[in-house]
Amino acid sequence: MFYGYFSMLFQSCSTDFTMRFNALFLLLIFSCLCYTLAQVSYEDCCLKYVKSLQKNVQKHAVKYRIQKADGGCNIPAVILIMKRGRKFCADPNEKWVKNLMEKIDEKNNNTFKKHSRHPKRG
Repeated sequence: MFYGYFSMLFQSCSTDFTMRFNALFLLLIFSCLCYTLAQVSYEDCCLKYVKSLQKNVQKHAVKYRIQKADGGCNIPAVILIMKRGRKFCADPNEKWVKNLMEKIDEKNNNTFKKHSRHPKRG
């Protein structure tokens, strides 16, 4: 008699626990998915531009990346990356930005040419 009662009680508790666990697990998975999508959408997006950079700051720019206005990024921009990893967002239509991009390209092409030479044989 007691066995039947406890067995029935255990089954109802087990089913209830399983349903709660499944609901909690799905909620956790959904939360992780939303967090991941939010990180991807807005990661490294420029939201506004710097008006200008001083010449002594510009000389530390080593590379740049073009941001298109699509997805989570709502403005087109040039992301300037400095030697130590600092990033500045600039308007791609500004003359100083275009000039700086050309300087970076020239510097990177010259660096590539220097490193691509074959060593002299002695």
